[in-house]
Amino acid sequence: MTAIFPGTFDPITNGHLDIIHRFKRLWPEDKLIIAIAEGENAGKKPIFTTEERLDQARALTAGVRGVEAKAFAGLLVEFARKAGARCIIRGLRNGTDFDYEMEMALINRELAPEIETIFIPAALEHMIISSSAVRQIAGAGGNADWMLPEQIRAELRKKSAKQ
Repeated sequence: MTAIFPGTFDPITNGHLDIIHRFKRLWPEDKLIIAIAEGENAGKKPIFTTEERLDQARALTAGVRGVEAKAFAGLLVEFARKAGARCIIRGLRNGTDFDYEMEMALINRELAPEIETIFIPAALEHMIISSSAVRQIAGAGGNADWMLPEQIRAELRKKSAKQ
């Protein structure tokens, strides 16, 4: 089976990595595509370019068999169909995520009934981690290191220093 884990991953966080590793623990033989949304998404202005986010995802999952990162634009279900995916993986941190993700799952089911959405709840230690929080904290000069893999911390500091 092929599954898609979509998002902006701007930046990829410890919470994202946890979902990836937990998916692979449950379905070790299956393929997981980290689907990185190109450009602006839902009003979010990315800190990192699409290519930087792809490189980050690839570097952080290099040792994980069956995981690859690809960029996509347009409808997620169309990308999933072209990739031969049978499911979309989404992490849930709270009720707000659930409400949004359930609505998206139902819309995607109407658009592509052959593709299922699977929700994986966030681990307790990752429930308040989000890329949006990282961008807000870093943008205000704060330290969001505890939310990020070490490699991303350094890249974020370089990016913030340039701005």
